[in-house]
Amino acid sequence: MTKEEIIELSRRACKNTLMETLDIEFVEAGDDYMIAKMPVSPKVHQPDGVLHGGATVALAESVGSMASYVFLNTKEFFVRGIEISANHLKSVKEGYVFARASFIHKGRTTQLFEIRVTDEEDRLISIVKLTTIALPKEKK
Repeated sequence: MTKEEIIELSRRACKNTLMETLDIEFVEAGDDYMIAKMPVSPKVHQPDGVLHGGATVALAESVGSMASYVFLNTKEFFVRGIEISANHLKSVKEGYVFARASFIHKGRTTQLFEIRVTDEEDRLISIVKLTTIALPKEKK
């Protein structure tokens, strides 16, 4: 699958989902990574006007899970997130945040990602670790 096909598949998969609700957009794919962006607006703010950590984690899990989905054989398997942890390092009030999911481990059953969330100036906002699992689809 080409990089353009990966991005198009990711965009189509987001219709009527949390990703669409949060305006998460997949913008880049490489051989072993994906990048998505999300606007920072009042829709994803905490009450004091900064990016909500939960929205950041939703962005991170979305890009990591999508990376598992597109880089694994999903004709035979389905992917689920099984553990996520995040450290939030800096606040953001506006603009965009970008999440880059890169494989740390790409196993047949489990996958481990490092997801770096940065602002438009490439400053580190959050660092997230996501574990996904690929489970066999039931044969019909």
